[in-house]
Amino acid sequence: MSDVNGKPRRRYQSSVREEGAQRTRRAIVAAAGELFVERGYVVTSLAEIGAAAGVARPTVFAAFGSKPALLKQVLDQALAGDDEPVAVADRPWFRPVWDATTPGAVLDAYADACVVIARRAALLFETVRRAADDAPEVAELWDTLQRNRRAGAAMVVRHVQTLGDLAPPLDTESATDVLWIYNDPGHHAALVSQRGWPEDAFRRWLATSMRRALLPG
Repeated sequence: MSDVNGKPRRRYQSSVREEGAQRTRRAIVAAAGELFVERGYVVTSLAEIGAAAGVARPTVFAAFGSKPALLKQVLDQALAGDDEPVAVADRPWFRPVWDATTPGAVLDAYADACVVIARRAALLFETVRRAADDAPEVAELWDTLQRNRRAGAAMVVRHVQTLGDLAPPLDTESATDVLWIYNDPGHHAALVSQRGWPEDAFRRWLATSMRRALLPG
């Protein structure tokens, strides 16, 4: 409450509006993610996303500006786990990678992180890959995703190298290429979603494969 000058009440009302806008954005992102995966990016309209989220198309446009921008937000949120502006590498669930004290432990922790990401984002990655053939703006996003995956692999390889040696004849670049292949969420989609592997079995396979490929025998 406030007096006739009104400032405390105004701050309260502004906070309520911000919370409402945040809930709306989250509902739109959730609806968009489901529809993009179920129907495909190209054929899904902002109007359909708005209807699924319980808002009008202009609200979707006002919140995100365009369908490509909305797709990017859906992906960013799936990769990170929420809409907080914190990089994946700085997330608490990624911290074990940096805390590990041996090369093998780094790769084990990174396998865990890859599973966390793939669980949320594997189907979206496949949606973007398919849409990239028909939508130039999505092709650009797909290229960005590939570069970001490789940059993540490079960070992990450099950390491994601070703790021990790579398997010969690997160097930083070639080891990064190898780890970039293994951190693809498509492996999770193929083995867990399609072939029905238990997720823990997939995690063990991924960690073992990373160790064998990157570390000395």
